[in-house]
Amino acid sequence: MDTPKSKKVELIIPAYRMHTQSFINVLDGILEEDALKRIENKTNHIVWMAGNFVNMRYGLGMVLGLQDQDPNNDLFFQGKTLDENFKYPTLADLKKNFHDISAKAYQKLLEVTDEELDEIFEIGMNIPFIKETKLNFVGMCIGREDYLCGQIGLMRRILDYPGMKYDVDENIKY
Repeated sequence: MDTPKSKKVELIIPAYRMHTQSFINVLDGILEEDALKRIENKTNHIVWMAGNFVNMRYGLGMVLGLQDQDPNNDLFFQGKTLDENFKYPTLADLKKNFHDISAKAYQKLLEVTDEELDEIFEIGMNIPFIKETKLNFVGMCIGREDYLCGQIGLMRRILDYPGMKYDVDENIKY
């Protein structure tokens, strides 16, 4: 495992890397047309879920100092509500964006210092037991990724795809 500058992210690094693997695995084999299906018009579709996941990676990168912008930010920022009138990107496009930002954000996780992680990063949650710091934002990103992978995994089964595999591609270093 890579050694980060900050001890505070030692727990985050393996989760981040496993989420990279999970994102790849949970989307494996999903057809583009199925990725736009909703259940009884009540659920988000897989493209929205995957797009929100990618947007979380851009957000994590941004809080750590990256200047890269999500090309689909207007569709997914802060979990923006799905709108059937919008044209959403393909899974192929989202996967490309995912790999691009994920490698860069991972490098930033390795380079960030404790002092930077302790900096205030206000997101307006106003929850008394959550200090709005960069570290806590990174943790919330990791939590959101877990949630979204679970949602996509459930949609896989509902759409009659096999359950997600837990294969690991050791060539992916982020």
